[in-house]
Formats: sequence, C-alpha cells, structure tokens
Amino acid sequence: MEKFERLEAVAAPLAMLNVDTDQITPARFLWRPRRDGYARILFHDLRFNDDGSEKPEFVLNRPEYRQARILVAGRNFGCGSSREHAVWALHDYGFRAVIAPSFGDIFFNNSFKHGLLPVVLPEARVGTILDALQRSPGARMSVDLEAQRVVGPDGVTDTFAIDPFRKRLLLEGLDDVGFTLSCQDEIAAFERAYEREFPWI
Repeated sequence: MEKFERLEAVAAPLAMLNVDTDQITPARFLWRPRRDGYARILFHDLRFNDDGSEKPEFVLNRPEYRQARILVAGRNFGCGSSREHAVWALHDYGFRAVIAPSFGDIFFNNSFKHGLLPVVLPEARVGTILDALQRSPGARMSVDLEAQRVVGPDGVTDTFAIDPFRKRLLLEGLDDVGFTLSCQDEIAAFERAYEREFPWI
C-alpha cells in the first residue's frame, strides 16, 4: 500500500449529499476482478451517457479537475451498501483523500484499508471549501497527515482527528496484512514462549 504523508493536489468539489456506494460504483460492475482496475467505473452513471460519452457537466469531466487527487463532498459520503469497490474506484482514479462532514461507517473503515484518507471537517467549513473550489476551478489544497492539517483553497488551515493506529498504518503504507507481517518476530517469540509453557498442546 502506498504511504500517505503529505498531499498537495487539485481538489474536486462534489457538492452532493448522501452519495451512496452504488453511485460511486454501480452494482452491475462489481463482478470485475480487482486487478482490472476500477477507475473507469468511478461515478459511472454520473460521468457517462448511455452511449459511453462523457457528460460534460459532471465535475470530473471538466479539464481543470481531471488530475484531482482530493475530493471534497457533502455529508454522509459513501453511505449505502457495503462494498470495497467504492474505495477501489476512488483510489484507482487517483484520489488519495476525501473531505466531507461525515461518511458512511463501512466506507469510512474500508478507506483506511486501501490507502484512502477520509477527513471529517465541520459541515459549515466544508461548505466554504466547496464554494471556494467552485469559484476557482483547478484550485489546489493540501492534506498533511502527520500534522493532521488541511489547508483549503482559501489558505485557511483546519485540523482533523484520526485514530492513532490508523494514522500509523497510512504513514507506513501498511494494510492489515502488512501490519501483521511486520510483527513476525514478535509473533514467533510468542509462539516459542507458548510452546515452552504448554508443551502438551
């Protein structure tokens, strides 16, 4: 998993409430293997017409947002059914951080497992950021995980909370399996001690 330390990038505004996982990755595409990539599927029905052509009004189809790596969205982003595919699609497209007032619980938890940082900021502040991004298409923001700071397009700095263990995993680029493998020496030492104490098992 790619480390997340500090990100400075174009931010795309998605001023929608209750964006659910079926909008992020429509269910009819979920048969695809992970290795095939999910970038094209991200917001598929919002991004594309039935004939596959782009909808020019959708934010990610505008030239100034095509290289966005930060997404700023309305409250309850990622609500709905449980599917890791929603996080895969965002990550495969190039997003590393999503800023919103709140997230669907399962989406929030899945994000950390796949190198996507969900940042919760107050709703009024997110609204101000969305307004600023819409006034200045292509504006950049920064997200500093170590310092737990976000600098908006208006230059205002906000702090955010994050679980220390999840922060550590993102900074070190470790998923759950990677973290377990990093503890191999401790696991082996425990097993040897356990065998000495309970040799009959």
